[in-house]
Amino acid sequence: MIQCWAVSLHCNVDAMPALWMLVSCLLFACMGVCVKLGSDTFSTGEIVFYRGAVSMAMMIALAHARGIPLRTPHWRMHVSRSLSGSIALSCYFFAIGILPLATAVTLNYTSPLFVALLLALVFREKLRWPGLVSMAIGFAGVVLLLRPTLAAEQWPGALAGLGSGAVASVAYISVRELGRAGEPEVRTVFWFSLVTTLFGLAGALHAGPHLPAPRDFAILLGVGVFGGLAQLAMTRSYTYGRTMMSANLSYATVVFASLFGALLWGETMPWMSWLGVALIVASAILISVRRRRSA
Repeated sequence: MIQCWAVSLHCNVDAMPALWMLVSCLLFACMGVCVKLGSDTFSTGEIVFYRGAVSMAMMIALAHARGIPLRTPHWRMHVSRSLSGSIALSCYFFAIGILPLATAVTLNYTSPLFVALLLALVFREKLRWPGLVSMAIGFAGVVLLLRPTLAAEQWPGALAGLGSGAVASVAYISVRELGRAGEPEVRTVFWFSLVTTLFGLAGALHAGPHLPAPRDFAILLGVGVFGGLAQLAMTRSYTYGRTMMSANLSYATVVFASLFGALLWGETMPWMSWLGVALIVASAILISVRRRRSA
């Protein structure tokens, strides 16, 4: 009986990281819903500002509770990570305001394709034929996802969505280097949130900010709260779980986003677009598996 209890406890412990990742995916999808709801009233800069400000306040409180100092000796790497992450976030939020929610989320998740390309071109990592095939599958999925569904006025959003995936690859490389340097995740997220707040403030001032109504403020607060909590849940999953399991489960965000899009806005995609989504997700998983084996 004791042995059965121990096996059950071990299974529950193994399941918790998967549960945290699914919670993270749901929260990221909820953040996307808030972004889409707010995009009719607020500029991208305003939404980015609230996303960064709320997350920054959460990280300050968490760092204080854990006794983690926010000063860093690796400010150059933080600048690279924070600037690229802020630009990618702005492109992503802009795309959500124009595209169906599931399409914008999927385009943002093309970042593993660009990470593989960046590692090959800049860091001279060898890109063998399995990696090339995986990238070709992913970009074929992008073509299938975009070609049958987008109207002419939606193409700026499509380019912004792809841009968010491409620029986010720079941020992910910087996060990898910060992790190797021993930077705590809370400090990394804090500096990213700080730069995002300033980046969003500049965009809001340029577009002309305005005082939100109580309902609109709740939407903006939701962007920051859902985004901050999603990051924490994702971090917990990666910290206590298997990296490959967490990375592969992260694509559940696309499923949650498609459900929210269908329920709230009646968004539907043809089967060819869903095939494109499947190819993009499969390509990203194959690239992740290959990089894990190489490591």
